[in-house]
Amino acid sequence: MSREEADALVRSTDPEHVGCAPYNRERWRFYHLGWVTGTGGGISIRQGDKVYIAPSGVQKERIKPEHIFVLPYPRPSPDVFLRKPIQPLKESACTPLFWNAFDLRGAGSCVHTHSQHAVMATLLWPGETWEVSHLEVCCVREAGTGKALSYLDTLVVPIIENTPFEEDLKDSMAQAMKKYPNAAGVLVRRHGVYVWGALLSSRCCSRRLMTCGRRKRLGKGQDSDRVS
Repeated sequence: MSREEADALVRSTDPEHVGCAPYNRERWRFYHLGWVTGTGGGISIRQGDKVYIAPSGVQKERIKPEHIFVLPYPRPSPDVFLRKPIQPLKESACTPLFWNAFDLRGAGSCVHTHSQHAVMATLLWPGETWEVSHLEVCCVREAGTGKALSYLDTLVVPIIENTPFEEDLKDSMAQAMKKYPNAAGVLVRRHGVYVWGALLSSRCCSRRLMTCGRRKRLGKGQDSDRVS
């Protein structure tokens, strides 16, 4: 593939393409919400047989289309790329974990965030899962069944232990995803959370994490906020 053909992968007038304005608006929205800021966390999008991944070490609010890595899906080996940036950049260290979401959930996108609400939830809930019910939050669905959760339903998110290197989380994340097939995310203790969905705009449990964390610190936790 020529350089011109490779660069065409990250530039498009198609409003659904990652190189177009809507993707950039979503990226800025995530930044202002504090989900993916600075060099922390990561963003990936799968469109058909291509995966678009933000680079490591670049502030997310400053990423441009020319910084994006494009990988084939499925990927035959870790050293295969459809496009690499001209700049001396490295693909996100989250890549193996993004692949868990694509392979095990058929996700169209996966985001890793160092959200303070996610980190605090893993400190306030010491068990294997974070579970909550009796909170009215719209648009939360089970990843496995697609069922929209009601006020009486329980949202269950597994928690895995952190490791010194991001890529070492791959196996424990996969195990948690298999054990909890309806979870749309995995919390990483003292680190953050991986969340995925069909579209870039379809994932977020941040509001519930924030609400439960504040309630816990205020001593207002309920029996419906469980750990296991």
